[in-house]
Amino acid sequence: MKLEARELVCGYSPEYPILEHVNFSLTGKEICCILGPNGVGKTTLFKTILRFLRPLGGEIRIDGEDISKWGARRLAQAVAYVAQNHVPPFPYLAEDVVMLGRVSSTGYFKQPSAADYDIAKAAMEDMGVYHLRERVYTDISGGERRLVMLARAIAQEPQLLILDEPTANLDYGNQLRVLEKICALRERGYAVVMTTHSPDHAFLCDASVVLLKRDGPLIFGPADQVITEKNLKEAYGARIRILEGSDGEGRIIRMCAPAMQ
Repeated sequence: MKLEARELVCGYSPEYPILEHVNFSLTGKEICCILGPNGVGKTTLFKTILRFLRPLGGEIRIDGEDISKWGARRLAQAVAYVAQNHVPPFPYLAEDVVMLGRVSSTGYFKQPSAADYDIAKAAMEDMGVYHLRERVYTDISGGERRLVMLARAIAQEPQLLILDEPTANLDYGNQLRVLEKICALRERGYAVVMTTHSPDHAFLCDASVVLLKRDGPLIFGPADQVITEKNLKEAYGARIRILEGSDGEGRIIRMCAPAMQ
C-alpha cells in the first residue's frame, strides 16, 4: 500500500485555505506522525484524507488511484479511522464495538458470519483485549478503550490506519502500551498515520514526520532529520533541546526536553 498527498490544499473555503502544498507519502510497514501546534491544521488534513472534506486542490492517491473517485465502501475497506474520543450512545459490549468494524464488509443489515466473529476475535487477541469482550465498553479504562478501538479498526481489514492522538489523556504506562501495539501493527504490514502532541512518540516509533508550521511550508522526512531544535522552535515558538543517549545495547535514544531559562 502507498499513500500519497500531491500538492494538496486543505480547508473549508477556497478563499481561506488552511494548508497548501502538502506533499508526503508512506507505504506499508511505515508510521507517519503528524506534528504541529494547536490550530495549525492537523485535524483538517485528517478530514481531507478521510474525505470528510473535499480537497481545495491537489489530490490524495492510494496505490496510484485518486481516492476522490472511490465510493464510501471501497474507501472503508482500505482506510480505518480511530477518533481521539469515542463514546457510543448505547452500552455496547467491547466485542460488539469491535464487530462494528465488519460493517464495511457485511453491510448494515446482514447478519455477521462465523468468519466475521473469528476476525473480530483475532483482532481483540492481537490488541490484548479479548478478555474484555463481555465487558461494557463504557465501563473499561481509557487505555483499554483505545486498544478496543484499535481492534475495531483492525477488524475492518484495512491497509491504512489513521489515528487521531491515540495516546491523548492516557497515563504514561498506557501511552507506552498503545504505542507498542501501533509499532506491532507496522511490523504486520499496516501503514499508520497518527497525530500526536509529543515529538518523542515519533522517536519511539522510528517514524517519518510531517511537521506543520503556521508560517512556511511543512517539513517531511525521517524523525531524526525533521525533529531538530531549529524546526521545533519555528513550529512551537519554544526552546526545546534534543537529548541523545544509549539504551546500553548500542541503540541511540533521542528525546525532547524544554530548554528552560
